[in-house]
Amino acid sequence: MSRPRNVVVAQSGGPTPVINNSLCGIVETCRSMPEHFGSVYAGWHGIEGVLREQLLDLSAQPEEEISLLGVTPAAGAIGTCRYKMKPAQQEDFERVIEVFKAHDVGYFFYIGGNDSMDTAHKVANVARERGLGLVSTGVPKTIDNDVGDSEFKLIDHTPGYGSVARYWALTVQNANEENAGSCPADPVLVMQAMGRKIGFIPAAARLADPQREMPLLIAMRESGLTLQELASAVNDKLRERNRCLLVISEGFPVPQEELGVLRDSFGHVMFSSSKMNVERIVVNYLNDVGLAARGAARGNVPGTNQRHNMIYASTVDLEEAYRVGQKAVVVALEDGSGYMATILREPGSLYNVRYDKVTLELVANSERSFPEAWIAPSRLDVTDDFVHYARPLIGDDWPSIPLVGGRQRFARLRPIFAEKKLPPYIPQAHRSR
Repeated sequence: MSRPRNVVVAQSGGPTPVINNSLCGIVETCRSMPEHFGSVYAGWHGIEGVLREQLLDLSAQPEEEISLLGVTPAAGAIGTCRYKMKPAQQEDFERVIEVFKAHDVGYFFYIGGNDSMDTAHKVANVARERGLGLVSTGVPKTIDNDVGDSEFKLIDHTPGYGSVARYWALTVQNANEENAGSCPADPVLVMQAMGRKIGFIPAAARLADPQREMPLLIAMRESGLTLQELASAVNDKLRERNRCLLVISEGFPVPQEELGVLRDSFGHVMFSSSKMNVERIVVNYLNDVGLAARGAARGNVPGTNQRHNMIYASTVDLEEAYRVGQKAVVVALEDGSGYMATILREPGSLYNVRYDKVTLELVANSERSFPEAWIAPSRLDVTDDFVHYARPLIGDDWPSIPLVGGRQRFARLRPIFAEKKLPPYIPQAHRSR
């Protein structure tokens, strides 16, 4: 039997309520097989931590703290990043190989979305070219549910989406109660949902009202409507019901000059960092053109609490995030480098999934679209087929979260880092700053 090799796990991109459950699944599974895996390190703030040789020693952490990762949201435990490993940045790739060699790393797990799978794929290729013997494995994560293909053959859904879908199902329920009471003065409530390029998150608002009893409109990026058409639909709903709830995607097409657009290092529009936002533009437009009811339109922009609120986490999402982390370790051990662990839905009327693998080459930078067949003819709702797809993902119960002194008990990892063995390094993309 070959000697145990060390492990590095890292995260990239926006966090989710359940991202640490995948981390927990990886760490606990590696710990359970000491004959195969040595020390487990975390790249502090993703691949940037690897480049800077900032490796948090997870093997040195108490078991209780690792276990508590399962109820710790977002990415505060080991950090995340939005660092793009571009083909021209060969020094970065060479540095990753040097760090892994210096610390006898044989396994690399990268938790993230499309761009992260691309990074894991590139690292796998470079390691193979250099004869490093590194197993590079992807672990899916994204609240947008846009990893994979539009036929759902590569992955059915990504960990993180079910919890954000649950957030919106419950948020809209509560907002409906407020709107029902305040509608004589505030008949329209506009709520902006995350999802810069795809409509899975705003679509989840329908889970609050599957029987369509609320005066609810859902405007996804894919709706293809103008502001004028949107205002007309809102006023039609006001004439019918005297009030209206409008859930709108942050990526709904309004002139970008109105937004004061900022972009991250991946080139993605950072809607929540823009000088204006879609919700405010729509609210102002509705009030300017006039409502078909007394009163004014108001708006809510939940922001990043959609992806960092553990209270709203789906118990199904929590379980699946852990299991896909476990599966990634098994795939790395049994199948070698170049795969992403995946979740596939079994056919049948009862919800059931299996955990499998897909090559990183297929999934790297893949991007599914929201199925056109799931958009209602009105363009302001989704069909029952979407509801049937998404309903199991939000679960049926509240997560169990420990409280100490009335406050949530999150994992608190000790700042124990591997001893540095290489000269300091500045990631290539940061050198001009």
